[in-house]
This record gives sequence, C-alpha cells and structure tokens, in this order.
Amino acid sequence: SGGLPRVVLFCALAGVGKSSLVHLLCQNQVLGNPSWTVGCSVDVRIHDYKEGTPEEKTYYIELWDVGGSVGSATSVKSTRAVFYNLLNGIILVHDLTNKKSSQNLYRWSLEALNRDVAPTGVLVTNGDYDREQFADNQIPLLVIGTKLDQIPETKRNEVLTRTAFLAEDFNAEEINLDCTNPRYLAAGSSNAVKLSRFFDKVIEKRYFIRDGNQVCHFS
Repeated sequence: SGGLPRVVLFCALAGVGKSSLVHLLCQNQVLGNPSWTVGCSVDVRIHDYKEGTPEEKTYYIELWDVGGSVGSATSVKSTRAVFYNLLNGIILVHDLTNKKSSQNLYRWSLEALNRDVAPTGVLVTNGDYDREQFADNQIPLLVIGTKLDQIPETKRNEVLTRTAFLAEDFNAEEINLDCTNPRYLAAGSSNAVKLSRFFDKVIEKRYFIRDGNQVCHFS
C-alpha cells in the first residue's frame, strides 16, 4: 500500500498530553499552547533509520494523534477504527499522575489490534488482561508516560514500578517524560535510544517483509 509509515498515538482518557508529545517528537520543541484534539491530527517526524550504520537512511513517518475521549457506543468505536487502518506502530500514552489512564490502555490497545469485539469505554480495574494477548503481536508498541515532573519524589518509585509492569504486559519498551522539557529526549539519552529503536521497527514493519532470516525490501 502507498503512503508514509503510520504510527497511531492514543490513550484511554483525554488530557494526557498527546498533542504536546507529538509536537516534541516531530519538532523537537515544546508546544506553547496545547489544545484538545477533536477527531485526529497528523504530524510528520523525520527519522534516521539505523543511524550511524552503513544502512542509515532518512524516512518520514506520520504520527496520528487520535482524540482521547472515551465512548462506549458502537458508532464511536467504528469511527475510531478508521484511524487504525494500515498502521505500522502504536504509541500508548498515559498520564503518570492518573492511574485510570494506564488501566484503560489494555482495552484500547486490544481495540486497535482488532482483538476487542466488545464496546469500549469500560474501566479496567481488576487486571484481567493477560499479557499472552500481546505475545504474538506484530505491530511495534511503545508505552510513554507523561507528566513525570508532576509526581512527588516520594511517590515516584512506586508509580514507575507500576508502569514498568504495564510495559512488560505489552511486551514494549517504556519512556517516561515531561513533555515541557526536551532534555528527556536528548540525543544519546536512554529515552532517545528507545525511541529510535521503536521507529526503526516501524520502518521495518512498513517497508520490509521478514522470511526467516531473510529481509525483502519493497520501495
């Protein structure tokens, strides 16, 4: 299919800071006056695939910021499903200061991966989602927690331990940051390395088909 590699960012609750995150990822700048996302907005990130190696090549990647309003109606779910078509990666965004936003990522991720046939909008509070549901997932996933700066130092270890289990359930790497501070994604930092690895996987998902140890490229 045509078009740029597509990464969908979504969350279970509105107000987690996806718009600020997208601006930081694509412009490497802090978004001065973030607003609510209605429907979906699209931005483009320039990514150097396998940077620093002989295989390095520059790609453009679309980041689709899907509005975070939760709806239980089938029609709302069907509308959101339009944004999930032909996706090559998913960034699961949650608010580190709001436990419910991370709990709901389980149901929304299953919806995006076409594995949840029930209406959405139900809070997941009993931890009944098995990580086996994500074990054979072929779509690259990345978990990003926002508003790290708003967590008191005395509670930070507790919160980050909980979210680490969340990323493990999704079989995904985890980045926690403050979207108003670019240093969290500074070149050479562990977060920047994780981000680069994720977008490398997105490129491979979009342009490569793996057959055993062979990699076939389609331009």
